Amino acid sequence: MKRIQVALLLLMLSVITQASTTETTSNVSPLIDTTLQYLNQPRETTASHLHMTPELFANVSGSLDDRGNCQCSVYLPDTTFPVQKAEQLQVIATTLVEKFESELSLVKEYSKRIELYQQKILNLTIRVEHMEKTSVSYTELDFQLLKVEISDLDRLVTQLKSTVVGSNVIVDQIYLEIRNLTILVNELESLDKNNILSIRRQIVSLQNRLKECEESRNQTTVPPYFPPGSCIHGGLLNVSQPYVVKLNWRGSSYKYGSWGRDYSPSDPEQEVYWVAPLNTDGRYLEYFRIYKTFDDLLLFKPTYERRITYGQGSGAALYNNFMYYHAHSSSNIAMYDIANNKILLSKTLPDVAVGNRFSYAGVSWQDIDFAVDENGLWVLYSTETNMGNIVISKLNETTLDVINTWQTRQYKPSVSNAFMVCGVLYATRTLSTRKEEIFYMYDTSTGQEGHVSIIMDKKLDTIQGISYSPTDQKLYVYNDGYLLRYDITFQH
Repeated sequence: MKRIQVALLLLMLSVITQASTTETTSNVSPLIDTTLQYLNQPRETTASHLHMTPELFANVSGSLDDRGNCQCSVYLPDTTFPVQKAEQLQVIATTLVEKFESELSLVKEYSKRIELYQQKILNLTIRVEHMEKTSVSYTELDFQLLKVEISDLDRLVTQLKSTVVGSNVIVDQIYLEIRNLTILVNELESLDKNNILSIRRQIVSLQNRLKECEESRNQTTVPPYFPPGSCIHGGLLNVSQPYVVKLNWRGSSYKYGSWGRDYSPSDPEQEVYWVAPLNTDGRYLEYFRIYKTFDDLLLFKPTYERRITYGQGSGAALYNNFMYYHAHSSSNIAMYDIANNKILLSKTLPDVAVGNRFSYAGVSWQDIDFAVDENGLWVLYSTETNMGNIVISKLNETTLDVINTWQTRQYKPSVSNAFMVCGVLYATRTLSTRKEEIFYMYDTSTGQEGHVSIIMDKKLDTIQGISYSPTDQKLYVYNDGYLLRYDITFQH
């Protein structure tokens, strides 16, 4: 029996020794610790132990108690073998062997994967070395040359933006791509220089697109022609750069006023121009001049110089040889015969708000603004009922009666000026000291309003008056005393 027990102990010790030398120490250690704790537990002495033959005996001293009984202590050696614990230890050792074999198989699998990855890295290294020997030397690429090419593209697209007529959406998109390309090249110079070939391909593509734009620019584009007085177009598309005609005939101190070309439906080709500067207070309309030709206007050779007492504001307009204006300090609109130098008619405009209540932004005393287009005579104003929003009324040019009225939702004091084209109201607003935007429209034929964005360059800060002439389809603008003229492009 003892030989069997010893054999078991030797087997356990060899298994434990083998487990402790493997790479799976982290999994085996907890089991060994459990086994050692189990073997180190104190063992109890049972009655069966007393029947075993002791190997050693010793003489000990005794003593008598009060009754004369002999008492002594006997110490017996613990020679019992823990068979049950040895069996449990054998089970634990078997478990350790199985875990070890499982972990060993994983290690072999990982070793195979590592060998595979090492081979891949070696192949990649060989490919990179081959690229470095046969491909473009990135350190020799001249980034300054790239920047020069992009700078040339930038300069070309800037020239295109200033010369292309109409919409510049495509050119603006190319300009944005060039800006992005500049940023990318700057990053590329300090980071991933391998993408330089991709950048060159982008530059070639942009050069081709710019070449196409330049070729289309060189082709003469004739704006669509619409006969004067007709409304077969699709509305306002664009306006040209301003043509500065001259300073008004009274001088630079007369910053407020209006000017334009007369429209006579019976004789649309007649050439009559009017210039009406206000007095220096920016309120009183007293003098105006009539010119038979444009050359006469340039040479200060008026046909008539008339005096009225008095008009008010920069909203006057000439239509069919009659001057229409707002009578001073009243709610009346007046009709003046320029040929006979007399007022023919004055009539109250119903519900109009006056007294500089709802004038245009930056322009005082323009409570009533007359407008002329292909459909005839209009008047633009505001009422208290419409809460200061623009009101459009179609007038009978002979009786000054209101034929029809439209109420918009555009607040008049937020608008810098307005005009009519083919029954459509267009309103402007100030963007800066040198730019104005046509941003709002109201179609009287449909009652629909909408927003547009047409930029108008100007020479000075404030636009005091805008008049449209159906005769030549131009805008006449009074800009801080200077007379400007714009060509109009219509949509198909």
